Amino acid sequence: MAASTHTVTNQVPPLVGYDVFAGDRALTEAVERHLAPGILREAQEELSTLGRAAGSAQAQEWGAQANENPPKLRTHDRYGHRVDEVDFHPAWHRLLGHAVTAGLTDAWGREGGHVRRAAGFLVWTQAEAGHGCPLSMTHAAVPALRTDPALAAEWEPLLTSHVYEEGLRPAPQKAGVLFGMGMTEKQGGTDVRSNTTRAEALAADGEYLLTGHKWFCSAPMSDGFLVLAQAADGLSCFLVPRVLPDGSRNPFALQRLKDKLGNRSNASGEVEFDGTWARRVGEEGRGVRTIIEMVAATRLDCVVGSAALMRQAVAQAIHHSAHRSAFGGLLIGKPLMRNVLADLALESEAATTLALRLAAAYDADTEQERAFLRIAVPAAKYWVTKRCSAVVGEALECLGGNGYVEESGMPRLLREAPLNSIWEGSGNVQALDVLRALQREPGALDTFLREVGKARGADHRLDAAIKDLLTELADLEAVEARARRLVERMALVLQGSLLLRWAPPEVADAFCASRLGGDWGSAFGTLPHSLDLAAVVERARAGES
Repeated sequence: MAASTHTVTNQVPPLVGYDVFAGDRALTEAVERHLAPGILREAQEELSTLGRAAGSAQAQEWGAQANENPPKLRTHDRYGHRVDEVDFHPAWHRLLGHAVTAGLTDAWGREGGHVRRAAGFLVWTQAEAGHGCPLSMTHAAVPALRTDPALAAEWEPLLTSHVYEEGLRPAPQKAGVLFGMGMTEKQGGTDVRSNTTRAEALAADGEYLLTGHKWFCSAPMSDGFLVLAQAADGLSCFLVPRVLPDGSRNPFALQRLKDKLGNRSNASGEVEFDGTWARRVGEEGRGVRTIIEMVAATRLDCVVGSAALMRQAVAQAIHHSAHRSAFGGLLIGKPLMRNVLADLALESEAATTLALRLAAAYDADTEQERAFLRIAVPAAKYWVTKRCSAVVGEALECLGGNGYVEESGMPRLLREAPLNSIWEGSGNVQALDVLRALQREPGALDTFLREVGKARGADHRLDAAIKDLLTELADLEAVEARARRLVERMALVLQGSLLLRWAPPEVADAFCASRLGGDWGSAFGTLPHSLDLAAVVERARAGES
């Protein structure tokens, strides 16, 4: 074909060179809302710096390279010695190093730390979601270790460090470390109480040797792991360092890395323990209770990570529609496309608003907020992570065939989208966790209803939804079979309440009309035509105005 016929027109420029934080109005407003004035300016500057880096061509290239060159397992060195190491592309280390330097493992010890970290996590993982796993595990290990003050004093400064050092060495020789987690086993999966890994006590207090396996070991290149094993008094939590104090390798046999649907840049492995040295964390027989705070923190990161994926997908869809012409005009100006984009934007903003509200509850750390989190975290984890796949799939369709090719970046987002719904307990686990809280902790329901009730009277559709929810909650007999429906309604009512209090009227109105009022079809793009959809889309636009 003659070169003269190959004229490129009507192609969309890449969404690059923009501030991912400053271009997200739902996120910037949430940060301003939840942070004290004394630290707000500093946090905004930090997040904008991170946002510009996330939106840069360099970070986008790192993300592509890390996925095109997935980690490789190296079990032995050239001489036959067992090393059990995972080799990553340099782009992975650059992404992870930038995240650690930005404080994405440091939330527990600074004012507004959880809001600042959640916002940063939402911003930075839009460049590449895969390296969010070790960030999340490292951050979440802190509350579990705090059950043992001596362990916390030894490890917490390294976990919350802003210095990233790759490679395995004794932890005291490093300026910062990463943590992973090993809970599930082949025979049990989520049912961790059926674990068979054994822990045999040594003479030294708190020291054990582990024998067994883990079917999913997250971030196996990390410096240490929190794992569950059966001790004399039952299932217990243990800290397993990869390198022992004398510099020798702790037995930690990586059998293989998982070949996953998405999350390709990140390593997840199967590991065998055979005389593996460990230190107990918490009391014997209280392993689940000890590690549950870590699980709760990682579940919040599942919500934040899904919000990040949705935000990036929606930003790409709106950007494409603002530059692509069809049928005599830009796609963004077409009423039906505008309806689709607005519908997607509502889901994204609701997820972001909810995620930052949960982070703020962690920062407040009051008895009431802790009770609120007991229900709100699993409910949000259930609903937001499930909406992610639907949002990303529809956003990809907005790009048409261009969105179906790898170069667009949308297939990578779509493969990543189901992840957070599966990790740290899938949908049924979250729904049952909400039920347990409802049945065993009435105070948690009271705080949840008080939070929802703060917007009561602001919209008749929310009021009706709250009334219906109270009717459902009044009958908890045989509730398990309808648990998903109940938890979905709880999450939607909570999102509606938050948006009515904090979002612009056009956003709250559209959300309540569709998600709570029933004026919505079974697919995106079925919002009532009378709503101010153009304002909703414009608010969600990233990059240039």
